[in-house]
Amino acid sequence: MEPRTSNLLDEAIGFHGHDKPDPLSGRFVLVEDCIETSGAFVLHHLLKRFLSSHPASVVIFLAFNHPFAHYDRILRKLGCNLASQRDNSRFFFVDMLMLQCPDEGKLAKNWLAALFEKIEGVIHTLHPDSKNFVSIMIDDVSLLEVAADGSSNDVLDFLHYCLTLTSEYDSTFVALDHKDIYLNGERPILILEMEYLADILIKVEPLATGLAKDVHGQLTVMNKGAQNPRTIPSIKIRNFHFRIKENGTEYFYAGTKT
Repeated sequence: MEPRTSNLLDEAIGFHGHDKPDPLSGRFVLVEDCIETSGAFVLHHLLKRFLSSHPASVVIFLAFNHPFAHYDRILRKLGCNLASQRDNSRFFFVDMLMLQCPDEGKLAKNWLAALFEKIEGVIHTLHPDSKNFVSIMIDDVSLLEVAADGSSNDVLDFLHYCLTLTSEYDSTFVALDHKDIYLNGERPILILEMEYLADILIKVEPLATGLAKDVHGQLTVMNKGAQNPRTIPSIKIRNFHFRIKENGTEYFYAGTKT
């Protein structure tokens, strides 16, 4: 596998200085962004990280936002060939763009149950060496809710089912969601529940001071609990800036760039 380098994001979520191939095993990572500042780059970063973490690692990707070609083009710039990983049965792309949205709540539940069974079916077919290195990713939950006919309860049930896999197979669950799509100003139960369930919450936001030429936004990473129960966690909450470049993203603390 390629040599692993560390950055502020990796350190904040637990990759830095860890002897486990995937320190996110058994954890739920929630990425929250907004219309003004997209968090898709975090999803791309984690996707590459998962596929390069171990020779047996597998990613199941539920795409509600873009077709396969979009992710393949971006990941190639990051040095990862998704088409090759797909052909080698390490990347399972579930294209939800052509989904026929159900018209009734009962149909929505049946559809979500079938989707979960599909995820579980993929895991069951994996080689035993890969079953403990599975990552499930959703891009994004807000569109999943639209596909579920707006039923937050059905989406939460689906997410809870996916989280059972983190316990059963020690898998990683990653979801991207938009926190500012609701116009009434209230924080919906779906967002509150996901934030409660998340082991790691990554908030992608614009700069509080406004636009800057060389800074595209800020990240706040809230890591709940220590990776190793016998050690005291050094930092649970980190805040730093980021700049998206052609072949990756640069992370740095405020005031360290001129």
